[in-house]
Amino acid sequence: MNDMSNTAVEGAAGLEDDFLVEAPSGAKKGEKTNWVTGVFYAMGEVGCQLSWYMINTYLTIFYTDIVGLSASAISLIFVVARIWDAINDPMMGAVCDKTKTRFGKFRPYIMFSPIFLAIFNILTFTVFPVQGAAKVVLCLVCYIGAGMAYTALCIPYQGLVNLVARDSQVRMDYASCRAIGKAVASMVLSAVAMPLILYFGHSSTPNSQGYFLTTVLFSILLIPACLLCAWKCKEKNFVSIEAEAKPTPIKEALPLIVKNKNIMITVFSTFAGAIGCMARMSMLAYYVLYVVGNPIMIAPIFTTMTVCQLLGNLTLAWGTRVFTKKGFMLITTFTQVAALVVLFLVPANNTPFLLGVSVLIGLTMANENIAPGMMCDSIEYGDWKYGVREVGLTFSLVSFAVKLATAVTGIVTVSLLAAIGYVPNAEQTEAVKTGINALVNLFPAVVIAISGISVLFYDLTPKKMEQIYADLDARKQTK
Repeated sequence: MNDMSNTAVEGAAGLEDDFLVEAPSGAKKGEKTNWVTGVFYAMGEVGCQLSWYMINTYLTIFYTDIVGLSASAISLIFVVARIWDAINDPMMGAVCDKTKTRFGKFRPYIMFSPIFLAIFNILTFTVFPVQGAAKVVLCLVCYIGAGMAYTALCIPYQGLVNLVARDSQVRMDYASCRAIGKAVASMVLSAVAMPLILYFGHSSTPNSQGYFLTTVLFSILLIPACLLCAWKCKEKNFVSIEAEAKPTPIKEALPLIVKNKNIMITVFSTFAGAIGCMARMSMLAYYVLYVVGNPIMIAPIFTTMTVCQLLGNLTLAWGTRVFTKKGFMLITTFTQVAALVVLFLVPANNTPFLLGVSVLIGLTMANENIAPGMMCDSIEYGDWKYGVREVGLTFSLVSFAVKLATAVTGIVTVSLLAAIGYVPNAEQTEAVKTGINALVNLFPAVVIAISGISVLFYDLTPKKMEQIYADLDARKQTK
């Protein structure tokens, strides 16, 4: 595969030069953003979305309505899986950092893990002819297997950008491409997943065959998507810098990574921001049904936000260049907070106003994709200050933060919904409606504001990154 990619790169060199954009600042003078590489890097995110969309969106209802698991059994599966993630994610990151092959450090996992991920995805949506405890154990094993395979793909994929480019803004440009790939894939999957489930199931309601065959289709498609990413995104830039960095044992590296304040700020802001966004999206239908009082508005509001998030992703490369990563993150974060507070305070009976604020929220939701660029800079800072650049281990903390946020969000939102007195399928009191409004708008605003406040302490400016790169290069030359 490596020889094939070399040939392809040479053959397409003329084409790629047309898509090169010089980075304004960074580590290597003249390093440019290759938008062809950016497109192929985005294919890796498309593969990730093809994998995890079914699990994120339909696994709970599959477990309850198709497999027949109880709520307590499902909770047990999710809790055990999150506990294992706390162990597995850092382990996978450390393994990646120690990997040295002719394909590179991260690319081998992007080449081969999709096969195992496809298998476990399919097994996760398989109804086995067993009952009782055996059913719960089988579901747990398949779900954890899918999570491990996904970790083996997503952590190397996130870390790959560090070896595809070194310039801070070029890396941010590739992260922007990834964000666009994620948004497009999410839009397409949200539109076709349920129709495919019904089509394959030959039924007007979802059934086991529909879930299974749809998962088979998505699992088959994710493999070539990931292979395209691995084929084109070679670890060709600055590999010597990484190769000379000796892996640090995890027991020594982890304390230094935790000591790196910019890494921890990025991890915490990702964790808090994810809770805010996921809490709102998971509860938004309640707001539209009971506070707005118009079920027909569910589709327009969700569609507006999804489309605008894609448009917001298109602004990331420009916004981070003009305002810096930290600046653009703060602008978008507190704009979103203001929009959520306004939505909480203003009566929800004005449809144009509601859609207008949804546009603003959707645009600012794209800021979650600034965090990978901030993390890349934080890794360089860690190498400069502490002599540790464990890329895989560092990105594993982000992966675990998002998974932990998912679990926390599920527990907190369900508990708060019960606390405000919500009664399913009934007319809600004014007090409950106010509670739902607060849960969908005010609670996310507070959590997202906390995320933004933490970013105020992030201190890696473009000028400081230039100095860090210069010092690292000087250190390398003296060895």
